[in-house]
Amino acid sequence: MKKIRWPGCKYFLFSICFLSFVFCLPIDKAEANNLAVSSVSLGNVSLGQVTATVQFNISWDNSWRTTTNYDAAWVFVKYSTNAGVSWNHATLKTSGTNPAGFSQGSGTALDIVVPTDKKGAFLQRSANGAGSVSTSSIQFVWDYGADGVISTSTVWVKVFAIEMVYIPTSAFYVGSGGTETSPFYTYPTTTNAYLISSEAAITVGTGTGNLYYVSGVNIGDALGPIPAVFPKGYAAFYMMKYDTSQGQYADFLNTLTSTQAATRYPGQTLYRHTISGTYPNYSASRPDRACNYLSWADVVAYADWAALRPMTELEFEKTARGVSVPTPNEYAWGNTTITQAIAISGIEDGTETITTVGANCNYGSATFTGGDAGQGPLRCGIFATGSSTRVTSGAGYYGVMDLSGNLWKRPVTVGNTTGRAFTGLHGNGALDGTGNANVTNWPVTDAVGAGLRGGNWYNVATFARTSDRYYAAGTGSSRNFNFGGRCVRTSP
Repeated sequence: MKKIRWPGCKYFLFSICFLSFVFCLPIDKAEANNLAVSSVSLGNVSLGQVTATVQFNISWDNSWRTTTNYDAAWVFVKYSTNAGVSWNHATLKTSGTNPAGFSQGSGTALDIVVPTDKKGAFLQRSANGAGSVSTSSIQFVWDYGADGVISTSTVWVKVFAIEMVYIPTSAFYVGSGGTETSPFYTYPTTTNAYLISSEAAITVGTGTGNLYYVSGVNIGDALGPIPAVFPKGYAAFYMMKYDTSQGQYADFLNTLTSTQAATRYPGQTLYRHTISGTYPNYSASRPDRACNYLSWADVVAYADWAALRPMTELEFEKTARGVSVPTPNEYAWGNTTITQAIAISGIEDGTETITTVGANCNYGSATFTGGDAGQGPLRCGIFATGSSTRVTSGAGYYGVMDLSGNLWKRPVTVGNTTGRAFTGLHGNGALDGTGNANVTNWPVTDAVGAGLRGGNWYNVATFARTSDRYYAAGTGSSRNFNFGGRCVRTSP
């Protein structure tokens, strides 16, 4: 399907009262489903309330809401008071569902759900349904006074959106009872998966009924407990539907300071990585392709900037398996059948498809024929079509894509004390001066406390199994050709 991408920023200057606002239409964000924000404008500026209304249209394809779960767009606003030299994260006025002063617009009925930190909002269908979303004149109320913007400022504003999937509260199993590398199991029987039925602390050890796994250098210490505040996946959360794309990452770089961007720029040309340019005009020639060469520091910087957070390895298994009873050695789509992608059809402009019969995963160092050829990551969500099933699209239980293969996922591990100290705090939209995330109890730039799950385009298929923990506590602090990133947010 064809993506619609803005060729650049279009500026609109408004002088209302003493405030001057410049609105910059964002580059299309969520890639595989044509998520687009347009017609950004300003209204209802209140000097007394120090608020302003940011209005925009939003659209995307292949949306759904059922009694089980739904997709959503995480929408946030960045503003600049120095003509784009630096960008700050806007704070919304009120939290809650459809808060006073906000407008749901017209078109597809969407709810606006603003978390308590007010760093953005989820837009999601108000009722069960499926198909394309097209909603105009949505209005967020920006508390510019809370952000320290004064009435004489000239302000540039950008609106960003990232496609997410809601993962509901439910019990689920970790481990499959299979032969994966050091999977979770219920001690002492390795063929019994472990049921997580609450967010309470989990005892880890060799006591009957405990969660356990075989320890190892890159696997973890098999110690505990896993504290109550560590996000276990039982409570509801939202996960990015796709890995961070190369287009998304380029957009992120362009809103940093020059110093921050220099720290975060991968600067690679190999293995189908296409981000190039100079600050503040980085771009990706294949913006829909999953972004490789991301270090752990890059992943968490993006999460902090977007007011999201890293996932945990327990949340990873929940998203892939859902409430299903595990199948031993299963992949994210719930069975053990896997077919390697080889042939790409079409120009890789976001409309390309995989023509290998039955292919549902990118793994095993395939050298592609067609398209741009070569080895490396594919377009986000490339296996999904209008007629695909969970298995043929390679989707997890809830509709999250590419959890097995393409690029390593980078969760927080339960396998060491640093990982277990993670409390699930969200980013606040602001990095430190050098471009690093600075959120309490997140694993830092050395990647101790992080790990790798879900396999990737380079390694063999066994790494892509849902419960395989070969590198579950592997630090992997450098940028690598098969490292990607994906973020989550706890449900408000």
